[in-house]
Amino acid sequence: MADVLLATDADWTFDEVAGALADDATRVSRVRSGRDLLAVTEELQPELVILDLQIGSMGGMAACLELRAESDAGRLRYQNVLMLLDRSADVFLARQARADGWLIKPLNAFRLRRGRAALAEGGTFHESAG
Repeated sequence: MADVLLATDADWTFDEVAGALADDATRVSRVRSGRDLLAVTEELQPELVILDLQIGSMGGMAACLELRAESDAGRLRYQNVLMLLDRSADVFLARQARADGWLIKPLNAFRLRRGRAALAEGGTFHESAG
């Protein structure tokens, strides 16, 4: 079974992502704090990590930077990261955090599936508003 790990403290975001990606072959797990992300990532070794930019403590950018630092140091397998942004101006933050892809809210199932598929194939998924 493939694991997708979502870091968000917003229930509606979890519902949207799980509704789009969870099926018989995929389990969507959740952490509510960026501070919990590293330990759960090490445990699950997910196919994809999805980070909500706005998390109450240790947001998506800081969490992505932590994953990249651990990977660069050889302590963690490289993780595909899809970041969920609030507005097009946040693309700068996703780039700085070295996310593999991003979606700009509002979300929908089609775009979430496209982003997951692109990253699973070793590609990127970059979306802009407008």
